[in-house]
Amino acid sequence: MDAERLRSLLAGKRPFASIYFEDSHDTEDAATQLELRWRALRDELAEHDADETVISAVERAVFELRSPVGASGRAIIADSGGVLLNEHLIRPTPPTVRVSPLPYLVPLITHGYDTSAYLLAAVDHRGADLTVHRDGRLAAETVDGGGYPVHKAAGAESAGYKDPQPRSEEAARKNIRAVAVRVTELVDDAGADPVFVVGEVQARSDLIAELPDRIAERVVVLDVGARDSGHDLTEIQDRIEAELLKRRLNEIDAVVQRFRAEVDRPDGLAAEGLAAVCSALNQGAVETLIIGEIGDATVVTDAELTVAAADPDVLSAYGEQPAHTIRADEALPVGALAVGAGVVRTDERIHPADGVAAVLRYPVTAVPGPS
Repeated sequence: MDAERLRSLLAGKRPFASIYFEDSHDTEDAATQLELRWRALRDELAEHDADETVISAVERAVFELRSPVGASGRAIIADSGGVLLNEHLIRPTPPTVRVSPLPYLVPLITHGYDTSAYLLAAVDHRGADLTVHRDGRLAAETVDGGGYPVHKAAGAESAGYKDPQPRSEEAARKNIRAVAVRVTELVDDAGADPVFVVGEVQARSDLIAELPDRIAERVVVLDVGARDSGHDLTEIQDRIEAELLKRRLNEIDAVVQRFRAEVDRPDGLAAEGLAAVCSALNQGAVETLIIGEIGDATVVTDAELTVAAADPDVLSAYGEQPAHTIRADEALPVGALAVGAGVVRTDERIHPADGVAAVLRYPVTAVPGPS
């Protein structure tokens, strides 16, 4: 998960409302279904004593985001100042509403997009349709390089005209160069990665050849047909989601392999179990937090929610007075963000003690005992 873009949530004001729900748009009555889901979510927010201004802000967020293509989920996190995050999820998620001192991030880490932005370019030799997907929002534009004609006119040679082929080829090159320039600008502005390219084979190849190496290395080609042939948007979205999921699984694999290599070594850079991971977070030593099945486990924290421990005695040993009891699945991901660590949600590949583990930046001192 791209933790950097979630770090802004740390500046939010308590309490936080964290809402997750299915936001699929794959049936004729999708709008009606969304309305019904919102009514249930609104009732649950009220039951959790959410402030009416927060409920109103969340309601606007529910309906303001552009409808997704096909199956999708949604994550909304808000505080008293308004909506902090409003994003589509790769997969639908069961409805969840929490109002608590910290934002609940586990479903977002599990089902959210790993990149804050990606770009889709549907290209041919006349230009391209470009769409930047950024934080759940879409910005679309068309690039027309102004090069004409792109195709050789039928019968031109037999009518006694000069061969228009060189002019046609130069027009196509001009258009592709214009597309490459705009793609580069959008990628640099949005930090888009990956860059998905669809269209006829030669146009795709020509575009990639025109891109700077640093942009070309981000390209993922989707072989789904020509730009003007009426792409199946659902197929394109399925291909995109499959690629993003593959990248996520590769990231999890890498973290799991490193954890396994470190956990059994003397002084290995790994920790597992609630007490050990809390200690590592308090010492700023966590490089990647691994969230498994934590269940309803809790931790105790100081008044500012900046130091967490598995029990009050350990917290006191840090010189802090226990002030709050917080769900571990809320406190630990937020604690990881606070120390600049990454966060991954693991699956059946590993089962760490207490459902939580970490890969460390450096060795940590032993968990302090009670004074």
